Amino acid sequence: MRILFLHPNFPAQFRHLAMALRQNPEHQVVFGTTQPVGQLKGVTKVLYRPSREVSAETHHYTRNLESAVLQGQAVARLIQDLAKKGFVPDVVYGHSGWGPTLYIKDLLPKTRLLCYFEWFYRARGTDADFDPDDPLDLNDMARIRTKNAAISIDLLSCDAGLCPTQWQRQQFPLELQGKLGVMHDGVDTAYFKPDPKAKLVLPDIGLDLSEAAEIVTYVARGMEPYRGFPQFIETVHLLLQRRPHCHIVIVGEDRVAYGKQRQDGKTYKQAMLEQFPLDPERTHFTDRLPYSDYLKVLQASDAHIYLTRPFVLSWSMLEAMSVGCLLVASGTPPVLEVLQDNVNGLLVDFFSPEQIADRVEEALDNRDRMAEIRNNARETILQNYNLATLLPRHLEWLLLPYGG
Repeated sequence: MRILFLHPNFPAQFRHLAMALRQNPEHQVVFGTTQPVGQLKGVTKVLYRPSREVSAETHHYTRNLESAVLQGQAVARLIQDLAKKGFVPDVVYGHSGWGPTLYIKDLLPKTRLLCYFEWFYRARGTDADFDPDDPLDLNDMARIRTKNAAISIDLLSCDAGLCPTQWQRQQFPLELQGKLGVMHDGVDTAYFKPDPKAKLVLPDIGLDLSEAAEIVTYVARGMEPYRGFPQFIETVHLLLQRRPHCHIVIVGEDRVAYGKQRQDGKTYKQAMLEQFPLDPERTHFTDRLPYSDYLKVLQASDAHIYLTRPFVLSWSMLEAMSVGCLLVASGTPPVLEVLQDNVNGLLVDFFSPEQIADRVEEALDNRDRMAEIRNNARETILQNYNLATLLPRHLEWLLLPYGG
């Protein structure tokens, strides 16, 4: 079978699928992306390039749509080029919303089109209006509704779609949810596993916490309100005052991955550290880390803080659970699908640094009791999010016979 993956990033959610498919010589696997860095052995990587950037004159409601159209147009040209070389896919599997899957059915009406759907944007009841200090105006609501345009086109034209969690599926219009299955990408539990003897030493960045009595960790792509970064920094301010032997390790980039930039031009890290100065000897910003170092951070963690608005659930939360981290996590809907308080984690109010700090202290002061919660966290991943179980199911879904 000939399979074409489409994602502007590489290999993103499709890494394990592409690697598994390439093992079968009967499959020809091609990956279309805008990302020139990286390769997967046995997978043919092809690049597509939008013809231009989104115009500065484009109405701000429709900039996402224009970007998606430009990506879809670039992929259309790519598919025509591949066809000239003899590659016409039987299955196309792409990430919806970015735009690469927009015109697949026009070019390849007999090809099975599958889409990975992460999110359907809503102005009310989820992430956008979650923070009462960040109210929406009409422009925000109109922009959010319009942001679904490319996703809606994919949803109507695809043959089937997948969402990684039930919570994320529930955001899509009820009348269209019948097209959407639920299956998480899966966590590599053989890699993300506990190490009771773990010591946190990262020579490449000069970090040695091998003698630290308490290590509290936080991981996010960016430092932003969507992942509770302001509340986290205020929590850290409290913890460092209360616990003189506690070290904080923060993995992520000083940028916004989701949500709005600050209007004053500062990053959230800059602004929060001005408001809540932290002891630089006990606060360690690592920036992005290689997977091997990221794993060491999780394995050495005594308490791991995960905060999120009602939005897409982070891989990092499930990876932390797989490692057996003691999670102190926001009691928001994406988290509540996975965590039960005092069973496989500790739940907190997203907006209460005082409560978050209290529960971290509870974790640090009751390590014997927390051992069972840690074990339950890993067991949750083994039972429900294990790559070894989910990958065969995902492959079966992708390779279903299709008549066009």
